Amino acid sequence: MNVFAEFTDHVRSAVETLARDGAFQKPPDLTRIVVEPPRDAGHGDLATNAAMALAKEVGIKPRELAERIGAELKKRPEVTAVEIAGPGFINLTLDRAVWRTALVGAVQAGIAYGRANLGQGEKVNVEYVSANPTGPMHVGHARGAVFGDSLANLLAFGGYDVTREYYINDAGAQVDVLARSAYLRYSEALGEDIGPIPDGLYPGDYLKPVGSALVREHGPALKAMPEAAWLGIVRATAIAMMMDVIRDDLTALGIAHEVFFSERSLHEPQNGGASKIAETIAFLEREGLLYRGTLPPPREW
Repeated sequence: MNVFAEFTDHVRSAVETLARDGAFQKPPDLTRIVVEPPRDAGHGDLATNAAMALAKEVGIKPRELAERIGAELKKRPEVTAVEIAGPGFINLTLDRAVWRTALVGAVQAGIAYGRANLGQGEKVNVEYVSANPTGPMHVGHARGAVFGDSLANLLAFGGYDVTREYYINDAGAQVDVLARSAYLRYSEALGEDIGPIPDGLYPGDYLKPVGSALVREHGPALKAMPEAAWLGIVRATAIAMMMDVIRDDLTALGIAHEVFFSERSLHEPQNGGASKIAETIAFLEREGLLYRGTLPPPREW
C-alpha cells in the first residue's frame, strides 16, 4: 500500500466528482496534482497542492476550490480532518488504521516493498564506471560505480529492463602506452636494470605482475621481436590483467555488469572484411544519411 499514491488517486477522484456535478465546465489536467507530507508535522499527515495547481484552469479562486475539494475528501471514512491552509493548501489527517495497514503491507511485501511498474519492461542501457584499463580503479571511479549501480537498481525496481554496461576503452594511444609500460616491467622481470620510468609511461608498481606474467608465458622470446610484433601481445595481456583487477574491485563493491563491451572490437576487421565502424558508415552512406562538408574557418579575433 502506497498511501501517497492512493490519496493522489482520491484527490483526482474528488476533482472529477466536482466536474461531473458541474462545478466547472471540463475536467482539468490532473497530472499536476501532488500529494506529499506537509512541511509541518502539526498540519496533518498529507498535503496536496490540487487547488492551487488547478484554480486558473477551472476559473475558481484557489481557496474556494480547496474548500470544495476538501469537502469531497472529508466524505472518505479514512480522513478524520481536513484543513485549508494559506492560499489553498489542503491538509489531511488520516485515521491511524491507514498507517497500520500500510505497515502490515510493508512487512508482507518484504524487499519488494515499493516496487513499481513505471517502466513497463522498457529496455534501458546504463553504462557506468568504464575506467580506462590502464590501471586500477581510483576513488573517483568507485564513486561513479556506486552512483551508476544505484541508478540501475532504481530503474530495475521501477519496472525497467536494465542492462548494466562497462565500456572498455581498449583502443587508442593510451593502451599502446600501457603496453610499452608493461614491456618495461617485462624487461625488469627478466633481470634488466630499467632505471627510472621514462616520462609518458605509466610508472605504477601495479604493472610489475604483468611483467612477471609475460615472462612466465613467453620467457625472453619477446625481446627478440620488433615493437610492431610484441606490442599487440603485451597490450592484450596488460588489458586483460588490468580488467581482472577492476572486476575484483567492482565485486568487492557488490557491483556486477552484464556487459563488458570492447571498443577495440569496433575497429577490428570482421571475418576478414571491414570493421563494424566501416560497415556502419557504409550503411549510412547507402541510405543517404551522411553528407560531407567543410567547416568554416575560425574567426579572427
